[in-house]
Amino acid sequence: MSTDKDTLTLDGTRPARSREPHAPLPTPSSAAAPAPATTPKQPETYIEEDPRTRAARRAAELREHGALDEDGSTSEFYIDPAVIPDGWSYEWKRLTVLGATDPGYQVNIARAGWEPVPASRHRNLMPDGYQGNTIERSGQILMERPKEITDAAYAREYAKARGQVRGKEEQLHGAPAGTFGRDNKGSPMVKVGKSYDMPIPEK
Repeated sequence: MSTDKDTLTLDGTRPARSREPHAPLPTPSSAAAPAPATTPKQPETYIEEDPRTRAARRAAELREHGALDEDGSTSEFYIDPAVIPDGWSYEWKRLTVLGATDPGYQVNIARAGWEPVPASRHRNLMPDGYQGNTIERSGQILMERPKEITDAAYAREYAKARGQVRGKEEQLHGAPAGTFGRDNKGSPMVKVGKSYDMPIPEK
């Protein structure tokens, strides 16, 4: 039997319609909420430092790290100790003299353990666009070797210098009276200064 809406029931009456809707109506909570309004981002305000304050701070930094020569100019060979890797020492070594290289000298410093510092490590020490692999200044090249080896070399040089001074003192004190023309109650007037112009390694 058809169940069409016009079909009558057995007693000749039409079936009662359902009062309930066929599908649930949307509720306000299920509706899409409007996107919150965004506040435009305000540009950051840049306040430039007082030029006198900045200049004083930079001058203090240069003096503290010894970047200035005695005449107040910046030394072209100055290297900030803070940029030297731990356990290593930096030194400038001769690269050319009047534009000519000295292969024998280069071999000697290589045997002593010195190697060129790569320019890629300190790009700020060379001009923009520099394509070389080493750091050079006025015929000098910046080189490195382990600090332990450098300290040992300085200690040997220091001991050698002290030995030379001691030997000269013994030679002067052992000279016969009158050797130097006049004496000081039997002691020679000549004295040997005891100063050593080289760094003393830290212990």
